[in-house]
Amino acid sequence: MPDLEAEDQKLVTLARSSRARIQAPEGAAVRDTDGRTYAAGTVDQPSFKLTALQAAVAAALSSGAEGIEAAAVVSEEGLLKGASVHAVRDIAKYAPIILAGPDGTVLEVLER
Repeated sequence: MPDLEAEDQKLVTLARSSRARIQAPEGAAVRDTDGRTYAAGTVDQPSFKLTALQAAVAAALSSGAEGIEAAAVVSEEGLLKGASVHAVRDIAKYAPIILAGPDGTVLEVLER
C-alpha cells in the first residue's frame, strides 16, 4: 500500500484516537470539502446503532458540511461495512475511503 499524504494520514490518526478513547470496535474520521475534520467511534445503543463512519458523516453533515473529500476507518475487523461506504457515497461518489488496522497500517483504499 502506498504512503498516504499528510492530510489523509491525519484522518487515520484521528480515527485511531476516536476508537481508542471510547474503546470501540471502530473509529472513523472524515474531511469535508472545506478542510474541516470530524471524528467518531462506533455507536451501539439499545435504540440505535451507527458504524463509526456513519457517526462521523452525521457529525459533518450536522455541522453544515456540504461534501466529503476523504474518509478513514480504523477497524479491528479489517473490513469496510456496507453501511459505512453508503454513508460516504450518499454525499461523495468518488471520495477515497481508507481502511486501516488498529495499528494504523493501511489495509485498503476504496476509491469508488
